[in-house]
Amino acid sequence: MHTTKLLYLEDFTVLEAPAIIVDLMQEENKTIIILDQTIFYPQGGGQPFDQGIIENIKGKFIVKEVRFIDGIVRHMGNFEHGSFSQGDEVICIVNKERRELHSRLHSAGHVVDMAVTSLKFGWIPGKGYHFPDGPYVEYAGSLEGIDKEKLKTNIENLCNSFIAEARETKLIFMDKEEMKKVCHHVPEYLPAGKPTRVVMYGDFGVPCGGTHVSNLRDIKKMVIRKIRQDGPNIRVSYDVKEI
Repeated sequence: MHTTKLLYLEDFTVLEAPAIIVDLMQEENKTIIILDQTIFYPQGGGQPFDQGIIENIKGKFIVKEVRFIDGIVRHMGNFEHGSFSQGDEVICIVNKERRELHSRLHSAGHVVDMAVTSLKFGWIPGKGYHFPDGPYVEYAGSLEGIDKEKLKTNIENLCNSFIAEARETKLIFMDKEEMKKVCHHVPEYLPAGKPTRVVMYGDFGVPCGGTHVSNLRDIKKMVIRKIRQDGPNIRVSYDVKEI
């Protein structure tokens, strides 16, 4: 089976696009649809999956979960009515509100990284969790001797100043060695089976395959909820707000 073409990697602003049914499978009480290409983001990189619909005149499929396995995107859910066959042409429509919220939260996590990097603590970026129920980013480092409340205020002010600059988002595909020229940190592990991509906010680059805001002003406003030491790591918890 051919790998799924990941349209969202090339342009994450597209929320409606055509595709062709490659395969349909049943797994327990869910139907799994494989497409030749997709605009649906599969969960990964600390970002939740998209939801939405896949439809044509023969049927309407509700996408409840999206996963990426061995180069194939699996669209999981149930038919509201009708069905599809292999080779059918369909239209994919992503839930706009869900995508926009997740993109704001994801980009906001990178803005935290911009602020932490500008403070020159030398913390090493780790995992990010960009889900609405409590987003955070982690760093290897220590808070010893640091006033956490003052730091929280400083990071929040820096984040909102970057948002106010209205930096545009630019996508560049490049190999890992090239990334080291434009990114302050390149992790040893990059996900297999996907093209390697850097997200640029002005002159700040981050290796990332998720969806993002087109301009940092679209994040609107950020708050830093908490900063705490979690074993060898520092966890910076944040959130996005309406202006």
